[in-house]
Amino acid sequence: MADPSQEIRKLAKELDGIPKELRKRLRPALKVAAEPIVADAKGRASWSTRIPRAISLSVRFSQRDPGVSIRVRSKVAPHGRPYEGITGNAAFRHPVFGHRDRWVSQETRSYLVPAAEAGMDGALAATVEVVDQVAREQGFR
Repeated sequence: MADPSQEIRKLAKELDGIPKELRKRLRPALKVAAEPIVADAKGRASWSTRIPRAISLSVRFSQRDPGVSIRVRSKVAPHGRPYEGITGNAAFRHPVFGHRDRWVSQETRSYLVPAAEAGMDGALAATVEVVDQVAREQGFR
């Protein structure tokens, strides 16, 4: 099987050409296909009280950014990005609460990437199935 991220990018490009009436049917189905990844990410971040409720899912068909996005709202959980390790480092530094002159290193605790990797095949299969079903119903073969 090809690289899953390449497959998703290819599918995202193809989704851009879908007519509006098909998009209306695909949007909820794509959300359902990606929901297990969101649930897994929330479970992996359950050590935090804010990160799980900051995780959201969106489906877009825009030309600039088509696809399914799982995001962590920084206003709700500003520590979500450093804990995920988006900077590429295994640790990040922050001041100790109440002591701006004392800094400590903290290890990352990735929750989004492992959830996406674990659920990628299932979400991709569900997405392909939904796209095929809607295309067949519209007369495509």
